[in-house]
Amino acid sequence: RVLFRSYDYFGRLLARHYGAHVPGRPTVVAQSMPGAGSFKAANYIYAVAPKDGTAMGIVTQTIALEEALGTPGVLYKSAEFNWIGRGTAIVEVTLTWHTSKAKTIEDAKKFETPVAGTGSGSPSEGYPKLLNGVAGTRFKVITGYPGSTDGMLAAERGEVDGALTSWNTLRISKQDWIQNKLINLLVQYTLERESDLADIPTIVELGKTPLDKQVLAFYASGAAVGRSFMAPPGLPADRVKVMRTAFDDMLKDPEFLAEIEKSKAEFKPLSGEKLQELIVGTANAPKEVIETTRKYIQGN
Repeated sequence: RVLFRSYDYFGRLLARHYGAHVPGRPTVVAQSMPGAGSFKAANYIYAVAPKDGTAMGIVTQTIALEEALGTPGVLYKSAEFNWIGRGTAIVEVTLTWHTSKAKTIEDAKKFETPVAGTGSGSPSEGYPKLLNGVAGTRFKVITGYPGSTDGMLAAERGEVDGALTSWNTLRISKQDWIQNKLINLLVQYTLERESDLADIPTIVELGKTPLDKQVLAFYASGAAVGRSFMAPPGLPADRVKVMRTAFDDMLKDPEFLAEIEKSKAEFKPLSGEKLQELIVGTANAPKEVIETTRKYIQGN
């Protein structure tokens, strides 16, 4: 079984290909478990799902951040999950419609800039609140949009000035927006500039002090988690090794790679061992970094 919320593509992609690389070639069934910003699924995998290697999950990329920040509803310890591997990291950006006064991140410090939010705990609301506190931007989050596609549509309609989405989504599904210069790209939520976004500042560049930069890098670590899979805590070490090996083998499967190529999905995988290190680092971030981030995002 694979339990996941809104990251359907990678969840179902794994369900189609993973079983072929597990001893015995088991059938993998994809099962949605929506609710509480994917905390319902994360809590289930942590406390209820069988600890025998038959259950995996893909949940929000901010899973370790939400735990560190003390977000209500978190009943798991992210570092105690057995992290199996990452399908891809995600490069997210904030865009504004061409009619907005905020055409650069510096403009967003001068003009109030309404942006679409998709719910408390989502990067679409966390990033602008964090930038308001750390970098002095004047983003105004308009919450209640179901997803990033709805946020982009709201910007196109003029309901808001901007929205957050992945660069890959823009590059694949909104090529006309880019080619016709219908949008401005203000910031990319990565630690280093992507080669095809070389002129767009990263979130970390907007920090003025070492603590600012630590806070921004801490929150941006969610993009590095991206579309990752975990299994429940308490699995035997040999079972975890089998699951990670099967995942790594799947990533090299020609049929799997052909499907990735056809979909034009982002594909920046990471091993389970390195992913585990990333999650542990986020969950155990310095207290000052966590408290400063919480102050700006949660207002306390």
